[in-house]
Amino acid sequence: MRPHKTIRGHIHYTSRKPGREGVERGREHFAITVHADGRRTLRAHCEIDDEPNVLRDVTLTKNASWDTTDAFVRLSVGDVESGSSWFWFGDHGADCEGWTAARGRFSEHEAYDQRPLIFGTHPIQGDAWHLAVIDRLQASPIQLFDRFLMTSLDHRGATGPSLVWHDAGMRIEYVGEETITVGAGTFDAWHFCYGHRGSTELGSNDTNEHPPYEVWVSADDEFILLKAQVSGYMMTQYELVSLEVHAGGD
Repeated sequence: MRPHKTIRGHIHYTSRKPGREGVERGREHFAITVHADGRRTLRAHCEIDDEPNVLRDVTLTKNASWDTTDAFVRLSVGDVESGSSWFWFGDHGADCEGWTAARGRFSEHEAYDQRPLIFGTHPIQGDAWHLAVIDRLQASPIQLFDRFLMTSLDHRGATGPSLVWHDAGMRIEYVGEETITVGAGTFDAWHFCYGHRGSTELGSNDTNEHPPYEVWVSADDEFILLKAQVSGYMMTQYELVSLEVHAGGD
């Protein structure tokens, strides 16, 4: 059976720091397979040029309810192999089988009473997918997430990959509907913000305090990353510069 839909895109990473405005600092090529039963698989190849450079390959699958079912992450930092790990999520816990240069071969299990709504694997398109669990119709446009799992707490995803809990909490605000134009075209968008929108806090990778991170995604069932920008110490921007959508049978 042919997939219901295949989506391919290219995200351009640029700097917003003074003196480096618009300078390319990385890129992400992704492909999404949407199956007829609602399952989605993201395959993302991510490159960050800033030293030490980061090269990451991610395969991430969600079910029709946007629950993570499994994932694979391979990571290189500074042109040196860092590690690779496979992840599986069940109703009562997540498992990881991996190898990293720091730990060697390992197996780990993290138990939970309820599936985490978010599993952070660090592609920018993966960040857009997190927003599918936000209730845009609730009375308050802000939702708080106390605890969820990630492959790395580093803001560039440059450690691990392994199972780590993000316990610092995360705030996501639904800002509203907009129409925006990016390199890939003009789209109806949903605008969200991770953190406190408009805050002047710089944030720090050392303390896991992420600066405000504004994200615009396609206003449809796919949550395609259209544009994003991070303020604070990071001062970076992400933009969708190409997009192809192929329906099943095309």
